[in-house]
Amino acid sequence: MNVLSCSINTIKGLYDISGVEVGQHFYWQIGGFQVHGQVLITSWVVIAILLGSVTIAVRNPQTIPTGGQNFFEYVLEFIRDVSKTQIGEEYGSWVPFIGTMFLFIFVSNWSGALLPWKIIELPHGELAAPTNDINTTVALALLTSVAYFYAGLPKGLSYFGKYIQPTPILLPINILEDFTKPLSLSFRLFGNILADELVVVVLVSLVPSVVPIPVMFLGLFTSGIQALIFATLAAAYIGESMEGHH
Repeated sequence: MNVLSCSINTIKGLYDISGVEVGQHFYWQIGGFQVHGQVLITSWVVIAILLGSVTIAVRNPQTIPTGGQNFFEYVLEFIRDVSKTQIGEEYGSWVPFIGTMFLFIFVSNWSGALLPWKIIELPHGELAAPTNDINTTVALALLTSVAYFYAGLPKGLSYFGKYIQPTPILLPINILEDFTKPLSLSFRLFGNILADELVVVVLVSLVPSVVPIPVMFLGLFTSGIQALIFATLAAAYIGESMEGHH
């Protein structure tokens, strides 16, 4: 009962996290729900950038790739390598999921530094990177949780045997681990992106505009690393769930 209570409290904690606010926000009322309009706007922009770039790059595929096609094939190969390293030989079906996570987070993170969101005025709040909002990172983390639970389903009831390994005494800890994974994934990504944008904003307000440039370049590097870490951990969790039925 204590384990069940802790698990329920952890899930409730994830739900409560979605109410965390930093600054003002622009809300939309859709039916009886209140949603973050600014997050949806920036997320749609990121999705449009990804879909538009891919469409333009591969609209006329060549046997010998050049330009944009060559770049996207390199990105695909990189994602396949990450997936294969973490998941194993049955990585193929998970490449689209891992790739989607990596590309969305990568472009979202970079959009916070490269796109002039501030010139778009809202009634309340301001636009920023989608991953600068805890709602986005929690959603991505929960999708990852669903994915690695789904990956373990082919093992049947034997999948749940991992909770009593290496000893049944660790059952409570092993159960809690599955509920704390999305918590750590969401906070790591949210905290790093929020901190990076806050540092840049403070420096720009305190010192001449040329001084924060090195920090902005460091932020771009950190943003890319955060996308890679999230995708790698997602693949590692899926590989862990699939272990034993490769």
